[in-house]
Amino acid sequence: MIIVKDGYPIIFSVLAITIATYFFCGPVWAAIPGVLSLFFLCFFRNPTALPPYDPNVLYSPAHGTVMAIEDIFDDEYLNEPATKVTIFLSVFDIHVNRSPIDGEIKYQRYTCGRFVPAYKKSASFENERHAIGLDNGRIRVLVSQVAGLLARRIVSWVTLGNKVQQGECYGMIKFGSSTELVVPKNVEITVKKYQKVTGGVTIVGRIKD
Repeated sequence: MIIVKDGYPIIFSVLAITIATYFFCGPVWAAIPGVLSLFFLCFFRNPTALPPYDPNVLYSPAHGTVMAIEDIFDDEYLNEPATKVTIFLSVFDIHVNRSPIDGEIKYQRYTCGRFVPAYKKSASFENERHAIGLDNGRIRVLVSQVAGLLARRIVSWVTLGNKVQQGECYGMIKFGSSTELVVPKNVEITVKKYQKVTGGVTIVGRIKD
C-alpha cells in the first residue's frame, strides 16, 4: 500500500504543524494535529495491486457503498438504454478511482458545479463532475467522479486518448464524494443497493454475450 502523491502536501503540512505545536505548546495540544495526520495518512492510502484480468467482468470503480441502481437512457456517451450504479464514498473510504475495464478513453468531460451532499440524487447533475468514456472494442462504459459536500477537488491522472488497464488507478476525489458507473444493458449487475464494494476488487457486473 502506498500514499497517493496528491496527499503529500497536506500530510507534510499537518505533520509540520504537529511538530511545531509539540515544541511550542506541549504534547496535549500536539495531539490534535497529530490525529489529523493519521486521518490524512489513511485517507490518501492506495492499495497498489491490480485485480486478476477478466474481460467478462466489470470491477467496482471505487470503494464505498452502492446507493442506487437505476435504469436510464444515457445521452452523454452510450446513447442507448443503460444501467447506472452510484457508489457513495464516505470520508473514511479510499478515494482513489479505478477503471472497471481495460480500454481507451474516447470521451472526457469536466463540469464545474455546486457541492450538494454526494448521497443526494441531485448531486449527479448539480455538482462538480468529471466523466470519462471507455471503449475496448467489446464494451463501452461511462465513469463519473462526482464531488460531494466536503469534496473540493476532483483529480484526474488521465486524458483523452490514454489507454488504461482494468483496475488501474486513474484519479481521486478529495473528501466525500460519489462515483457513477453507466453500463449498457448487456451487462448483468451483480451488486445490490447498500452493498459495500471495494475498488478494483468487487465485481459489479458481468457481460452477457
